[in-house]
Amino acid sequence: MKLVAEWADLSQDEVELLKDLGNLSRDVATSMVENVIGGMTYPFSIATNFRINSKDYLIPMVIEEPSVIAAASNAAKMMREGAGIIAKASEQLMIGQVHLVKVSNPYVKAGIVIERKNEILEYANQQGVLVKHGGGARDLSVRVIEGTPIGNVLIVHLVVDVKDAMGANAVNTIVEAVAPLLEKMTGGEARLRILSNYAVYRLVRAWGKVCAEELGGGEVAKGIYEASVLAELDPFRAVTHNKGIMNGVIAVALATAQDHRAIEAGAHAYASRSGSYKPLSIWRLDEGGELYGYLEMPLQVGVVGGATRVHPVARIALKILGVKTAKELAEVMAAVGLAQNLAALRALVVEGIQKGHMKLHAKNLAIMAGATGDLIDKVANEMIKAGKIRFDYAVELVEKLRMQQ
Repeated sequence: MKLVAEWADLSQDEVELLKDLGNLSRDVATSMVENVIGGMTYPFSIATNFRINSKDYLIPMVIEEPSVIAAASNAAKMMREGAGIIAKASEQLMIGQVHLVKVSNPYVKAGIVIERKNEILEYANQQGVLVKHGGGARDLSVRVIEGTPIGNVLIVHLVVDVKDAMGANAVNTIVEAVAPLLEKMTGGEARLRILSNYAVYRLVRAWGKVCAEELGGGEVAKGIYEASVLAELDPFRAVTHNKGIMNGVIAVALATAQDHRAIEAGAHAYASRSGSYKPLSIWRLDEGGELYGYLEMPLQVGVVGGATRVHPVARIALKILGVKTAKELAEVMAAVGLAQNLAALRALVVEGIQKGHMKLHAKNLAIMAGATGDLIDKVANEMIKAGKIRFDYAVELVEKLRMQQ
């Protein structure tokens, strides 16, 4: 801290602010990552109205972007009819990879690996504790890539059931242990031995419907459908379409201390699986005026191990959610992503995305300008009324309204 303060010429107030780790103890923080000098707090919020698979949930979300929480809650309210949003996750299967180089006759060696599949899986399941919890290596496949700049490459995939863990540590333990065995079988040299975050066997699907009246009329429903089609046609739009989905997914991931980088990487790779970047969700309109949404994406999450069980607030978030398994958590996150997507599309169709954002942005500017207490809302409302949501105008209003008090 002393070195950083000198390097960056930090004031004593800035140093003290950094030292405040909030709801995370210094011991826990320093056990999680290296070179800790402080903490940074993001808002921890609750999205309401969610009914998922006939069960009501309060959804913890951690995000700094204005209007996301309110939008998700509003969309969830529109989709509460009957069982609400339906979400179904597949088995919790992750892929572990061993990349072997300097492999002569790679297709022959691939056949040897396939022939000895049961032996490899049995050895893999002697590693770690997954088998004790009902998980473990389930399958194996082999890929060959010839004529690369580094010669022939043999890629062995182990498909591992990680149960309620995210699975990185368990899968990495398995592939590192199996790599020497594969080297002996193939005569190659193992280079990379690590899980893949392209979790194509760990998919979750969420779907739901909403009537046009709930959305604000038939024209709004039609507009959302058309916006969905445009995302399917245009990868530039599809990226932003999916960003809206991830607003919901990652906010829950942060609240529950998931590996959100892995989730993002896997989701965007899945969106590109056709060779062109596509939306993770689609919306369709039927003749009766009901709008149907469907989302499909990989989700690699856990409720045991890692930061999920180390961070005290993540434990509270899981308690609020009431989820008991990784499968249920994935289903909740996908449902939140679908609702967030609906809310974003509706905002685009009805009023443009900025209106809701700017209301909260005005409050942020008021605080930056020095407003406190009731003065924050007064300054924000004046800026919105005047259509001048700018920092300089916020400063002017703070001074003016303070003089009137």
